[in-house]
Amino acid sequence: MVLKFHAGTEIAMAGNENGEITGNREERLRIDREKLKKLPSLAWKSFWKVGQEDPRRVIHALKVGLSLTLVSLLYLVEPLYKGIGKNAIWAVMTVVVVLEFTAGATLCKGLNRGLGTLLAGLLALLIEFIAKSLGHHVFKAICIGTAVFLIGSAATYMRFFPYIKKNYDYGAVIFLLTFNLITVSSYRVENVLAIAHDRLVTIVIGCGLCLFMSLLIFPNWSGEDLHNSTVFKLEGLANSIEACVNEYFYGEMEASEDIKSSEDPIYKGYKAVLDSKSIDETLALHASWEPRHSWYCHRFPFKQYVKVGAVLRQFGYTVVALHGCLRTEIQTPRSVRAMFKDPCIRLAAEVSKVLIELANSIRNRRHCSPEILSDHLHEALQDLNTAIKSQPRLFLGSKSNESQATKMFALAAAQAGQKMKKHNNGVSLTSVKTDSSALLEWKTKRVSAEQSKEAERKTLRPQLSKIAITSLEFSEALPFAAFASLLVETVAKLDFVIEEVEELGRLGSFKEFKLDDEVVVTCERPRVDVTQNHLPSHYVD
Repeated sequence: MVLKFHAGTEIAMAGNENGEITGNREERLRIDREKLKKLPSLAWKSFWKVGQEDPRRVIHALKVGLSLTLVSLLYLVEPLYKGIGKNAIWAVMTVVVVLEFTAGATLCKGLNRGLGTLLAGLLALLIEFIAKSLGHHVFKAICIGTAVFLIGSAATYMRFFPYIKKNYDYGAVIFLLTFNLITVSSYRVENVLAIAHDRLVTIVIGCGLCLFMSLLIFPNWSGEDLHNSTVFKLEGLANSIEACVNEYFYGEMEASEDIKSSEDPIYKGYKAVLDSKSIDETLALHASWEPRHSWYCHRFPFKQYVKVGAVLRQFGYTVVALHGCLRTEIQTPRSVRAMFKDPCIRLAAEVSKVLIELANSIRNRRHCSPEILSDHLHEALQDLNTAIKSQPRLFLGSKSNESQATKMFALAAAQAGQKMKKHNNGVSLTSVKTDSSALLEWKTKRVSAEQSKEAERKTLRPQLSKIAITSLEFSEALPFAAFASLLVETVAKLDFVIEEVEELGRLGSFKEFKLDDEVVVTCERPRVDVTQNHLPSHYVD
């Protein structure tokens, strides 16, 4: 009976386990089937979203596809293939590597590639002529090996020069690649001139096609991307400052609240500014290669745009600190914040207004208003200063608190002195003993003295904590003082931003400001993130 009972129990348990496992498998399969059904719609939404964010991406993809089709005709059309042969593959590779999103990037890589190939071909022909003049194959091999070592080392070392690295690094890589291919091949191939000629012709065809597509077919200019990104950064900072102040006085601020940075609108406003250094420098470099394509053919002040970006990053660090005040552990009570709400909100609104005016002046390529720092900004700043001065006890404390803190410090010191006196009396030795019993007695008293010190510290700690809290009762206004000082700091840094924007207008030959331009009506349009339009470059050949 016992065996039957255990056997039945084991069978029932196994049945339950099998039932649960089967149910879990069916549930997982059902979830997987639902995910597979949703996969096409999710893929289409992602595909559509990329093109909707910036329609120029669709145009660029079509331009690359058309360019690859045209250059493939060198292989597909029989007469062209007979004229160029297998070297037509270099034209296809040139289109893949050179054709970039903006005209400036394509010009930079295309001219680098063409110049590097031309110089490498000429130098390889010179080395091949010198090697042939030596006669013997051994001397020819030594000459080629020595040339490869010297030219390779020198070209690689030159890549470390800042100017070469910044402007001609890709050309140096192509120079090394082409020189080694032609020079080493010349040892086994008799007609090395044909190799150099075919390589140069195919690369010129590929580069020419890329430049045609970039400059003449719906061109995207790096200078325009740099210009628009500067406008968006100014608008983002303006929105962040206003959102910061509004949340500080109207929103719920909890230090323990876990808010994702990607979902925080304040963080989104200044993120593009903090991450803009390398992007601005890259766009400025590519803009320096672009021709003067504007109506008046003014020289594009790409260096000044980089300076404006640097000043905006310094301004953005203050906004980051201002945002940090919203998530600190110690917060000023709402009753205290309410006394300074109006001047702070007006001051933030005036700072945002100045930044928006600067953004509009850059967008419309006109000088900013001479009265951009209006009287309203100075009035809001003065009102905030007056409001802070009207509440000195919040920031400086009261005399009663100071006297109370002094009394409590004196009381704690007196109590500590009495305990120390008792402790000294307790551990003093009445006679000198040298035997083992005296040593044991000394150790016992030492342990009791340490215990009394620990008890004294435990007793004294709450008293000192009370003294600290009492003497720092006015510190509840200190978080607001930090917030207000950072808000005033944004006003101080506005001068540097305005100076750089005015210099940008002078170098860019912006039109003069008119009173009619003071009211600007702009249509709302989606912000284009230019950082996502530049694919990473790889030296693949």
